[in-house]
Amino acid sequence: GEGEVLLSNQPRKREPSFLRALLTTFGPYFLIGSFYKLIQDLLSFVNPQLLSILIQFVSNRSAPAWWGFLVAGLMFGCSIIQTLILHQHFQYVFVTGIRLRAGITGVIYRKALVITNSAKRSSTLGEIVNLMSVDAQRFTDLVNFLNMLWSAPMQIILAIYFLWQNLGPSVLAGVALMILLIPLNGAIAMKTRAFQVEQMGYKDSRIKLMSEILSGIKVLKLYAWELSFSQMIEKIRQGELQVLRKMAFLNAVSTFTWFSAPFLVSLITFAVYVSVDDKNILDAQKAFVSLSLFNILKFPLNALPQVISILTQVTTDSGALGRSVTQSQGREMSFGENGSFTWAQDLPACLHSLNLQVPKGSLVAIVGPVGCGKTSLISALLGEMEKLEGKVAVKGSVAYVPQQAWIQNATLQDNVLFGQPMDQKRYQGILEACALLTDLDVLPGGDQTEIGEKGINLSGGQRQRVSLARAVYSDADIFLLDDPLSAVDSHVAKHIFDHVIGPGGVLGGKTRILVTHGVSFLSQADLIIVLGDGRVSEAGSFSALLQQEGAFAEFLRNYVPDDDNFQEEDSATGISLYTNAICLRIPLSLVSYGLLSHLLLTANKYKDNKYKVIKYNLIWEGGRILGPVKLSVFWAYAKAVGLCISVTVCFLYTCQSAAAIGANIWLSDWTNEPVINGTQSNTSLRLGVYAALGILQGIFVMMSSFTLAIGGIQAARTLHNNLLANKMHSPQFFYDTTPSGRILNRFSKDIYVIDEVIPPTILMLLGTFFNSASTLVVIMSSTPLFVVVILPLAGLYIFVQRFYAATSRQLKRLESVSRSPIYSHFSETVTGASVIRAYRRSQDFMAISDAKVDANQKSCYPNIISNRWLGIRVEFVGNCVVFFAALFAVIGRQSLNPGLVGLSVSYALQVTLSLNWMVRMASDLENNIVAVERVREYSETKTEAPWVIEGSRPPPDWPHQGEVEFVNYSVRYREGLELVLKNLSLRVKGGEKVGIVGRTGAGKSSMTLCLFRILEAAQGEILIDGVNIASIGLHDLRSMLTIIPQDPVLFSGTLRMNLDPFGKYSDEEMWQALELSSLHKFVGSQPQGLDFECSEGGENLSVGQRQLVCLARALLRKSRILVLDEATAAIDLETDGLIQATIRSQFEGCTVLTIAHRLNTIMDYTSSELSTGNANTKMKTIPVLKELTKYKREWWPVRGILVQKVTKLVSK
Repeated sequence: GEGEVLLSNQPRKREPSFLRALLTTFGPYFLIGSFYKLIQDLLSFVNPQLLSILIQFVSNRSAPAWWGFLVAGLMFGCSIIQTLILHQHFQYVFVTGIRLRAGITGVIYRKALVITNSAKRSSTLGEIVNLMSVDAQRFTDLVNFLNMLWSAPMQIILAIYFLWQNLGPSVLAGVALMILLIPLNGAIAMKTRAFQVEQMGYKDSRIKLMSEILSGIKVLKLYAWELSFSQMIEKIRQGELQVLRKMAFLNAVSTFTWFSAPFLVSLITFAVYVSVDDKNILDAQKAFVSLSLFNILKFPLNALPQVISILTQVTTDSGALGRSVTQSQGREMSFGENGSFTWAQDLPACLHSLNLQVPKGSLVAIVGPVGCGKTSLISALLGEMEKLEGKVAVKGSVAYVPQQAWIQNATLQDNVLFGQPMDQKRYQGILEACALLTDLDVLPGGDQTEIGEKGINLSGGQRQRVSLARAVYSDADIFLLDDPLSAVDSHVAKHIFDHVIGPGGVLGGKTRILVTHGVSFLSQADLIIVLGDGRVSEAGSFSALLQQEGAFAEFLRNYVPDDDNFQEEDSATGISLYTNAICLRIPLSLVSYGLLSHLLLTANKYKDNKYKVIKYNLIWEGGRILGPVKLSVFWAYAKAVGLCISVTVCFLYTCQSAAAIGANIWLSDWTNEPVINGTQSNTSLRLGVYAALGILQGIFVMMSSFTLAIGGIQAARTLHNNLLANKMHSPQFFYDTTPSGRILNRFSKDIYVIDEVIPPTILMLLGTFFNSASTLVVIMSSTPLFVVVILPLAGLYIFVQRFYAATSRQLKRLESVSRSPIYSHFSETVTGASVIRAYRRSQDFMAISDAKVDANQKSCYPNIISNRWLGIRVEFVGNCVVFFAALFAVIGRQSLNPGLVGLSVSYALQVTLSLNWMVRMASDLENNIVAVERVREYSETKTEAPWVIEGSRPPPDWPHQGEVEFVNYSVRYREGLELVLKNLSLRVKGGEKVGIVGRTGAGKSSMTLCLFRILEAAQGEILIDGVNIASIGLHDLRSMLTIIPQDPVLFSGTLRMNLDPFGKYSDEEMWQALELSSLHKFVGSQPQGLDFECSEGGENLSVGQRQLVCLARALLRKSRILVLDEATAAIDLETDGLIQATIRSQFEGCTVLTIAHRLNTIMDYTSSELSTGNANTKMKTIPVLKELTKYKREWWPVRGILVQKVTKLVSK
């Protein structure tokens, strides 16, 4: 019995709710603040009652004087208590807000570490970072308003109750109008909300595109595509500003209703009151007590619709946050029967019926053509894919080397240690095995060099070796190596295989799964798995596969010279080099030429030289600009808005204040009109003028709000266009030394501030300023004595304002400086999530992120406290104004009429709020105008040479021969760095195919960058067909050359856009290019064909396929000079062969410069350049060797450097 009841009552599993979690965590602390708010609301109704007593006192001449002084004192005391309690409330609320933000940031960060690939597909990096920056901030803003949900209705009810006591049932007319205005305000709020969603869409896509542009900026420059991409951004921006303009119209209307509502309500109430009954007399007490109650009503009436709209906004946001926070997570998986895997549940499986057993301690090689699922197999082992059937078991810890190395923005040593404790001896050994020692020589700070974002200041091969060293140092049980050898030169690959991966390497005896395209290492693998179309086509040892006579054996026949003597050949040509420090076996292929000399030198260097620890910083710190914002910044903004508009706005505000003062003086005059036979005469005239003056001020406000909005949009357009134009023209080294997060911040946060924060802030500032000014004018005209206290009060106020502004500005700056690291670390984490998970470092990364958030909180909290400090002091000044207005009214009651007293004290009662907001808005404006300063700073950075120089454009068919000549050429990466190429002279005849070889970091890629003028010459010149390339525009030069870059970069969008962003070519030409680059099969199988959507960075294509897309781009351009920068490194030999064949047939008669890692890439070239060493690069031209079998070696010392002279002996 009982058991059954218990079972049936078990609660059903609730959906995880993000909001519920927030409430339980932060609710209690927040409620304390709500309690303070309640008391403050009740106290705010005391002063109108005291005003009523004061007016009675003035009209009753016989009343004792102490009575008046007591009332003035009570007013002051009540205001002071209100101030103190209100700020207690704010303190609790704002602290809840920043705690909430820290919590949400933490949750999103943790989520990003476990998010699955399918979830990652639905939201780009930009969107996830946006969740963290913008949406978490919205929650914080909401907390500040949350109490209004109950406080506003309560204030409205109380106000109506007191008004009823004062004016009787005629109040209902006013209340009816209020109720009618609520749906109007609601409608405006809903419409604004819809516009905001639309605008968010534009903003998201603009920032997403911008972040892709920044990560692929080098490619845009090489292809001369900047123009097409800036047009895309400008198009999105156009839509964004269109929506902003609509929002401005709406805002102007809502400002009008907001401003006129209290006035209209009081107007209608007074009109009904005097019209209903002639005996109803509007005297000072009734009029001004009612006015002060209406003023109290103003805030809740306007706040309510706003809170509701913010609430709807946050509920959609919490939907997005909730979705992202409760999104599906990756699972631990383990390998076996008939495993089938896919990247996302809704996609077809890309690995089918896998049955694999990898014995412990064996070396397994995975081979197969591009796009056959090699990387997917590794991902499946890591648990990064969705399992459809079967099972996977991985026993032991895992280290993972991805195909594209993920490098953190930290020192090289930190990248290798990756959170492990330092063991100097092992660390040195691993650097040596991974061939990193020579690179440390080249880096300015050795292993303490700071590596930029995404490893920007390392070459591709260096990045890969650092990534490998990290894996080796982690000392895991299982090593998943996704093609680590393709990015390095062949002799380095051999070194790494022998010393790290192979049977005699550091990892000998560990389980190693190696994806590779290198044929030469296969004979040393214990097991070879051949993949084809996501299935295992063959598996077995090297010899077994050769005997099977399958596809693999066929493949080997073509690519391995003759397999019997292949192995021995290698060991015969290797030489051993023994010194006390280094024992290396180096295969003496053609390329070890420069390395050898290098090693003999460095061998002695490292004997006892412990690394000198110098922290070398690459990244320029985001400057904290100190001191007040310069007036020039305000002036720049005013100019961007338009001086005409700026003057107009101020003029309209002056008119509005005049109308407001006029209306109230008219009212005070009306209340003093003598009562004859129990009635007042000509009430209709009184009402008419009062109404006219009131409506006039509403119209002025609407006009000024609208004018300012138009100006604000004008400024936003100008500033964004300047920023974009400058960034598109910035030289490459700017991007190498500035983290992309910092540039992106200008485009997202700062432009958002200029778009949506500065204009309303200026509006509020002007409103409060004119409001405060008119209050002082009214008080001084009614009680001239007030002039005495105005100077000391103004002095105190200005002192507090300056003191606060300086502090608040620095706190805001500290806050934004400490905020960017949170986001850049976050986007770094999202990109490297699979690596972090593989190494099981998630906990450590959460700790790092939390530490960054804490640092940010440290500057947020003092900011909140400084606001409380300000509030209490400013409101004290306001309370003094109330006190003196009342006091002087009591002192001068003989000469004053009740109407004037009512006028001056009711004005004084609302000055507190105005003064408070005025300081806040002034400092807000100062803090936010910093955005203009930051955008201008990045709009005025140094630009590269002009894109087109009208006077000196090359002839239209230039270059027709394609002859390239370097004349005594030297270059450095940036001012103040050493030369990378020294006095290089070399001539390539038109139509020659030249291979450029040399060890990593020898300056091979730098040579190509010089050709495109990404690096400008330090001395010397480059001539193409006799034209000095420094004399023509960059686009004229770059559009005439073609490069297939080292890292294939794709942008999100259609394949068509990726091939041809300017829309120059026809579909046939594109299909032909795809066919020649052997992609037509893949593209043809996609339902959308050429409109196939590439995801961000081309994630949904394999690296090899991306490389082929770059080849297709080159085929479309068909220029006379083609540069291949290690273009075929990530491709299997078969595809490599295809590409080489394509280049041979399609670029016949063109000049081809190839930076090569594999010798067969440049086997049939006319000559090959040897680029050696790093700084003093010498070039040596050698006719390409068809056979690498027999050498004669001669040594002779040249300036202390041992150079090996390679002579070709004619054999056979």
